[in-house]
Amino acid sequence: MNKSRLEAFSDGMFAIIMTIMILDLKAPHGGTIRDLLSVLPAFLCYTQSFLFVGVYWSNHHHLVHTVNKVNGPTIVANLGLLFSLSLIPFVTGWVAECNFAEQAVAVYAILLLIPGVFWILFMSIIKKNNVWSDRMQTAMNRQEKKGYASFFIYLSAIPLAFVNPYISEALFLLVSIMWFIPDKNVERAMESE
Repeated sequence: MNKSRLEAFSDGMFAIIMTIMILDLKAPHGGTIRDLLSVLPAFLCYTQSFLFVGVYWSNHHHLVHTVNKVNGPTIVANLGLLFSLSLIPFVTGWVAECNFAEQAVAVYAILLLIPGVFWILFMSIIKKNNVWSDRMQTAMNRQEKKGYASFFIYLSAIPLAFVNPYISEALFLLVSIMWFIPDKNVERAMESE
């Protein structure tokens, strides 16, 4: 498979996932600020999930630019990543609907953890099947460490949802912030190649 096909398919899936999320965000019934505040939990959950998926899209874009060879395992790992991300709109709606209930936030944490697993797998398959410069290898090793750190943060957010769901929500935000700005070392390594 050509890398541009992988990228185009993935971009389309990211766009669909992000669009589906907004469809669950309903306008309030009534014309007052108080009515608007009633949908604030749903809006906050949507915003967090949009940021989460957007961060994956941005980093996916950078990672795919390093690819020279796309093989079957690359496609399967990418499909696993996209499938697990496609579940985010469902759980986002559930968490918003039940106003950040403990069990819903724990399931949300699990469904944030699963794309993290596929991301690590996707990255390791790409790393194994593509030759990178030393500079790119160093940058990608940093990304891999960040992936493992994210995995453990999501893992810890599962039981913490039962202590206080907002602690878990803060951890989700922390991971998104960690990944929000793409690593300049990756960008520099890409420019030098």
